[in-house]
This record gives sequence, structure tokens and C-alpha cells, in this order.
Amino acid sequence: MKLQRKNGLRATALGALAVSGALVLTACGSDDNTGGAGSAGEKTTAASNITCDDAKGQLLAAGSTAQKNAMDLWVKNFQAACSGVEVNYQAIGSGGGITKFTQGQVAFAGSDSALKPEEVEESKKVCKTGQGINLPMVGGPVAIGYNLSGVDNLILDAPTLAKIFDTKIKKWNDPAIAKLNPGVSLPGTTIQAFHRSDESGTTQNLHKYLSEAAPAEWKHDPKSKSWEAPGGQAASGSSGVASSVKGTEGAIGYFELSYATAQKISTVKLDTGASAPVEATTENASKAIAAAKVKGTGNDLALSLDYKTQADGAYPIILVTYEIACDKGNKAETLPALKAFLNYTVSDEGQKVLSDAGYAPLPTEIAAKVREIVPTLS
Repeated sequence: MKLQRKNGLRATALGALAVSGALVLTACGSDDNTGGAGSAGEKTTAASNITCDDAKGQLLAAGSTAQKNAMDLWVKNFQAACSGVEVNYQAIGSGGGITKFTQGQVAFAGSDSALKPEEVEESKKVCKTGQGINLPMVGGPVAIGYNLSGVDNLILDAPTLAKIFDTKIKKWNDPAIAKLNPGVSLPGTTIQAFHRSDESGTTQNLHKYLSEAAPAEWKHDPKSKSWEAPGGQAASGSSGVASSVKGTEGAIGYFELSYATAQKISTVKLDTGASAPVEATTENASKAIAAAKVKGTGNDLALSLDYKTQADGAYPIILVTYEIACDKGNKAETLPALKAFLNYTVSDEGQKVLSDAGYAPLPTEIAAKVREIVPTLS
């Protein structure tokens, strides 16, 4: 299948293909995602389609906690197939991962937001002959989890959510919440709002959603990876926020859906203006991600997401997690493992493991573009 090499992908084609292909990806002509069969050192296990090539040694990476559960699955499967490789991914937050990448401490970083222009410039010191590029790898909803006894179906909208996280709404029986939940007995419990203590792309995506969907209520910097609003309580990583919400009556917080699923945390349905409130599910996130447009140029696939969508069934608090790597100038000793691992994660097989873990696999056309780029890393 020939892929058109363009700086951007047509939004119409992306939308049409993503909805039908986001949950179960169709391989583009071949199960071989290595850039060509028969290359020197190629080794494919009988148990899977994972191709190890010349991968060996330790591959260090760090970053996003939102993608940790996906990364755990990928690492387990890849290491089982490629016995000579150890992939070590530290889930320290997107900001921490990018810092380690630009300092040359890791082969790639996981981030829930694309590199900023100044971070691209910084990456050129490490990528001696190139620069850091954003490779979308997994999507998903940022769930708003809550812990409120007796309330198992809670609806909020963007303005109300903004006021909660800005500590302007302090009680669960506030009139604004009650209006969105007619017939629900809301207690007068004090709201305990939790946010990330570390720099986080998940935080940045929530900032962007609130800034675009509730601009009158949310005046904080939408580009910041650090929590900007006053008050609330901080916890480290998505796992820390999820655990805090799970253990605190009256709590509310934000984290990738897989954390809510794993800890059986109730999640908010969003009143987006669509015909019905929208639940945080991988399918509903995929509908929103379908509207994404590529804003990067060349081999950079940074995406622009539509946080204001009112399409029926489209959950708007979404993130796309990137793997950030050098397009050129990678270290010779880690390049084979880097390419083999990323070839697997974006492959049909690698993407299929995501849905059951609460993630949304990449839309078909974006996945195909990533598969085209990874083998060219040098």
C-alpha cells in the first residue's frame, strides 16, 4: 500500500478512517512493520509477529504516567519475544521524561503533549544531526474520577468542572451541580479536588479542554504542564491521583481511564451539548480523536485535538501520547532496539492490546504514517 508523503493529513480522510478503524486497526498490506523483510539480523518469533532485528542491550525511556499501563504491556510482550533486550521505562511524568530526553539520558521519552519549540531546539544538542520528533502512539480519555457515597451516576459540564478545580464550587450539593443532576440526592460533603504535583501532559490536556470549553471560567495557562489553579491537593503521577481519589470521600481528580478501570473508580459523564451526556470510554474518545489534525511538518506528527466537540458520543477530554525520539543522530548502540520496539508498539499487534487496557488505539491513517517513519530513524 503506497502512502502519500505529505506534511499534513487531510482531516476529512482522518475522520472517516478513524471512527471505523480506531478500535481494531487493519494492517496496511503486511504484518511486517520493520521496513522490509530479509534485512540483516532479522529475527521474528514463532509466537508472534514481533520482529527483533538486531535489537540488544538496555533501552532506557521515561515520561508519561498516563501511558504506563500500555507501556507495561508492550514491554512485557516485546521482551518475551526479544530475549536480548531490556526495556526500562520510568513513569515520571511527561515533563520529567522530556528533560531526560533533552539531556541525553534516555533513548526516547513518553509525553502526553508534543514538544514545545524551545524543547525542539534543546533536543538538537542530543540529536547531533537531527532533532526530536513527536510520534503519536496511543490515545485515550482523561477520566474525571470521583468518590461520593450513594452517587454512581454524576454529570458535569465544562464550566462546572472548571469551577470545581478552581475551588470556586466547594460542596457537592452546590446548585450548579444539582442542576445538572436532577433527582440525584447530592450530599453536602466538601469537595476534595486532587491534581498532579509533577509536570504532566495529562494536566496540560485538561488545561486545554477547560480553556477551550469553558473560557469564561478557566483563566489559567492552557499550555502549562504544571497545575495552575489555587487550592486543591496534589499527588504524584496518575497513579497517585487515582489512589487519592479512591481513598478519600468527596474526592475528584483526573487521570487516564485505565487507572479508573483498575481501581474501580466512578467516572463523570460530560454534558458537552450533545444529545446525551458522554461517558469516558475508549470508543467515545476515539470519536473525538477522529477530528484530530496533524500540525507537525515533515516527520513530526504532532496533532491538534478538538476539545470543544459536541458530536454525539464524542468524549472531549482526550490525550494522545507521543513517543519522542531523534529523527537522526540516535546512539548507535540503542538504535536497533529503539526501532524494533517502536515498530512493535505501532504495529497492528501492538495497537490491538490497548483497548482492553482502557486506551484508544491510533486512528488507522495516523498509525500508518507512524509505521512509515519509524524505520527511517537513524
